[in-house]
Amino acid sequence: MIYIGIDPGLDGALASITNDDETVFLVNFPLIKVGKKKQYDVRGMADLLSWGRDIPKINEIVVGLEQVHAMPKQGVTSMWSMGRGTGIWEGILSALKLPYVMISPQRWKKVLLDGMPKDKGSSIVVAKRLFPEVDLPRKIDHNKADALLIAEYLRRTYRGIMEDGSRK
Repeated sequence: MIYIGIDPGLDGALASITNDDETVFLVNFPLIKVGKKKQYDVRGMADLLSWGRDIPKINEIVVGLEQVHAMPKQGVTSMWSMGRGTGIWEGILSALKLPYVMISPQRWKKVLLDGMPKDKGSSIVVAKRLFPEVDLPRKIDHNKADALLIAEYLRRTYRGIMEDGSRK
C-alpha cells in the first residue's frame, strides 16, 4: 500500500511512504515565478502523481490531503493561496481517480505531535525521528515534514479506507 501526504500550501510538499516505512517520494511542489511572486505549476503538480495511474490496483494508493481553514490573524492572501492549493489538489486527485481523504491539521498533529508544541519545529523533529533517512536540515523544510507526517498518520489510521471515506 502507498500512503501519500499532501501539505497544500503554496510552499507545500508531497510525500509518499509504504507499509514497510519506506519513503518512496518526498518533494516540494513545482512553482513558477511570475514577477516577484510564485504561482502553482498545476501541470507539474499533476505530473507528480500521474504514475499512480500505472498501478494496476488503484486500491493500493490512498492520499491524505491536509484540510485547511481560515485561522485568526492569518492574512487574506495566504488563506486564498491555501484554499486554491487545496482545490487544485482535489481536482488533480479526482481527475486521476486517486482515492483521498481530507485530514485536518488538528487530527494528525494530535496523534503525531503528542506532548509537543504544534509548530513547524516539532514537525521536523518528529519526522526526523520516524524517518531518519530523510534529510530535513532547514526550518523551511517543515512543509516536507508535514507532508511526511500526514502520510504517516494515514498509514497508521486509514488502512483499508473506502472511496466514500468510510472504513472497511
